[in-house]
Amino acid sequence: MTSHEMMLLKGTYLAPYMQLATLLIGKTRDGGGNMFRHQFDTMATLVDYGYIESVLLKASLVHDVIEDIPEFNHNLLLSIDFESPAVYELVLQVTRNPGETKAEFLTRIKESGSKNAKILKCADRISNMIALGFVINTEFISRYTDETVKFIFPIAEEVDKNMFRELESLVSSRRKYLSLIIQT
Repeated sequence: MTSHEMMLLKGTYLAPYMQLATLLIGKTRDGGGNMFRHQFDTMATLVDYGYIESVLLKASLVHDVIEDIPEFNHNLLLSIDFESPAVYELVLQVTRNPGETKAEFLTRIKESGSKNAKILKCADRISNMIALGFVINTEFISRYTDETVKFIFPIAEEVDKNMFRELESLVSSRRKYLSLIIQT
């Protein structure tokens, strides 16, 4: 990380977004783990890949609050700071709409999501794929890896080849895991 990038990151005001993410404490995930830590894992993935743009990092910390907290008051998010409206818009792009199938949701991001929405979705999926290592439900793992190949691979190929390679590796390792479990 360059000195300039360190200064940009140093000036990013994340604490209120971290606090908002605490609303997810105690919420479990289908893929394993809990929702609160997943927000931070997603942000860490972004930083690991060199993404330090403040709106993207802030959105990563709260990307699941609208979808996973039905009674969520979006004004809590909109009132944090001057970047809140942009954060909110980005979060909406990666939030599944009521009645929207998973395929429709992922296709929407692929076809009309902003570059930041696509990058955020890739980081989110990397975190989700890592969590699959703790899942016993083979049908879920199989469906999730197939979904990743069909919908997320094209997005990752478009926005970040390194994320794409990590996702390929994660899919491969999860499929090897599945084959070992199915054989036993």
